[in-house]
Amino acid sequence: MSRSSQQPATIIIDTREQEPYSFDPRLATAVRRALPTGDYSVDGLEACVAVERKTLDDFVSTVIHSRERFRAELRKLAGYRAACVVVEAGITDILQRRYRGEAHPNAVLGNALSIILDYGVPVFFCANRQAACHFVQAYLLAAHARWCT
Repeated sequence: MSRSSQQPATIIIDTREQEPYSFDPRLATAVRRALPTGDYSVDGLEACVAVERKTLDDFVSTVIHSRERFRAELRKLAGYRAACVVVEAGITDILQRRYRGEAHPNAVLGNALSIILDYGVPVFFCANRQAACHFVQAYLLAAHARWCT
């Protein structure tokens, strides 16, 4: 797909995303559309670029209690050209148990390492929602610049 380098990226937000990020309208437009996997992608790259966003509580619950369902999602993401999981928290938040539930921090970190090593899908721990939003925007814009221009 060839696009002018002047054309801004269009970020796709999955219709199931309950708390979507707001992106800088000077850099990208955002539209809601069903995605095959993940919460965010780039128009034209939906089948090969995806970001799965998680709050810390959701990440912990998913890797501890919904492991099999999430592993199916990770198998899909593993086949993408560029895919990652973005967690709206830092490693310190895990170590200090700033999440609901009784999961041990070692179990949470071990599951994050398993995602990275077993599936080849990086997990990025961002300090908070705002930092995660900036990271997701930069990640998707970089994919757009690399593969759509």
